[in-house]
Amino acid sequence: METRVRVWELPIRLFHWLLVLSIIGLFVTGKIGGNLMEWHRKIGFFVLGLIAFRVVWGFVGGEHSRFTSFVRGPSAVFAYARSLVKGGGTSTLGHNPMGALSVLGLLAVVGFQAVSGLFVDDEILMKGPYADSVSGKVVSLMTKLHHWNSNLIIALVVLHLCAIAFYVFVKREALVKAMFTGDKRVVAEEANANNDGQNGAKMPETPRPLWLSWVCAIAVAGLTYAVTARPFW
Repeated sequence: METRVRVWELPIRLFHWLLVLSIIGLFVTGKIGGNLMEWHRKIGFFVLGLIAFRVVWGFVGGEHSRFTSFVRGPSAVFAYARSLVKGGGTSTLGHNPMGALSVLGLLAVVGFQAVSGLFVDDEILMKGPYADSVSGKVVSLMTKLHHWNSNLIIALVVLHLCAIAFYVFVKREALVKAMFTGDKRVVAEEANANNDGQNGAKMPETPRPLWLSWVCAIAVAGLTYAVTARPFW
């Protein structure tokens, strides 16, 4: 007998899909260029705020949103990978140990892309708000890294999509649907299992109130505006 368990709270689902749309928007505007570069700049600022919100929510959010609930050490990652190769792979409600690496990797590279964009200057259409506040060498380095890192983002996104396809078509886990609805279907007995404390299939704690996410979002939006509106130095 199966039961539905709420795993992904609304703030995380909104963050996920807004980030997906933003990455697509950045890629399209960056490739087309021209007048769309102003939109590229604005979307980049928005992504900076999104990443900042996810970091904050990773400490104060719901059970499966917190980094402490899914980030594991190398031994847990290798153990899960070996189990997966052998056809196993323990079912989890939240991120499994390998999925946690994907989350951290994407947050890191997309976050770096947003931060480096503050310092770029292509001398044609795009100039970050901090380009005049640092040396020319720093601007040149950040501009190159910004372009190189975009390729890394594409590679990680492709890898992420391949992993999703594997879990959907091979492991038969409705990951995409769960990120829309927030719920996962699990065997009723598993819903109450602790699974040795490794972020397993267990009933989540009481969700965080929506007002807390609004407080975090407003605070992050204000900080992002302050950072991007004008240089601090």
